[in-house]
Amino acid sequence: MKKHIPNFITCLNLFSGCVGIYLAYQGSLAVASMFIGVAAAFDFFDGMAARLLHVKSEIGKELDSLADIISFGLLPGVIVFELLSSTMNLPQWSSVSINPYPFVAFLIPVFSALRLAKFNIDSRQTESFIGLPTPAAAIFLGSFPLILTYAKSAVINDFAHLILVNFFILTAITLMICWLLVAELPLFSLKFKNLKWKDNKPQFLLLLISIFLLLLLKFAALPVIIMIYVAISLIFRKNEASGPL
Repeated sequence: MKKHIPNFITCLNLFSGCVGIYLAYQGSLAVASMFIGVAAAFDFFDGMAARLLHVKSEIGKELDSLADIISFGLLPGVIVFELLSSTMNLPQWSSVSINPYPFVAFLIPVFSALRLAKFNIDSRQTESFIGLPTPAAAIFLGSFPLILTYAKSAVINDFAHLILVNFFILTAITLMICWLLVAELPLFSLKFKNLKWKDNKPQFLLLLISIFLLLLLKFAALPVIIMIYVAISLIFRKNEASGPL
């Protein structure tokens, strides 16, 4: 019985992604974005359950990737598609009634699939990552409707609308995330090896910064945290190459 528990949790991840996609197409983008967070929680706990119960399996590995492509690939892709579709003054193809430009958002699930396929066969990624993990990319993109909906600071709200309601800027961000998913960038694992500072310096540093930013900026902190995660990874990688911190 216990061998099925991690897979059941993974299925909850997949189910959350499907619900989020439905909500996004219904126009409830902020709630749909919250389901990325729900799916990410299940994605964390299925791995934890597998380790605690010592029931890792090949089917679990494959199921996890299939769930991730829906929850962290297609769901954020649909959210960005809806955001791009809602932007003003988009150019139209005169002979086509459907505007083709927002379909650039579906590069997100395409590159997420490439990222997951690469991860599954890359022996370098057993204890760290090469390229931005799909949950991190999904949280980055999924934060946009949350910021636009719940930002209470006038400064943050104005800045968010300036950036996130601009078709060309949002398209550039989308392409940047697609590149980060498959780029040969070494990023540290978010899992703690133990509770010792010396063995988990980047993890502790990111955790402390994240707590501070979340308290200060709320949802607006999410994309900033992802960018800081990439920056800290590159800084520690550079220092490891030149000598210990």
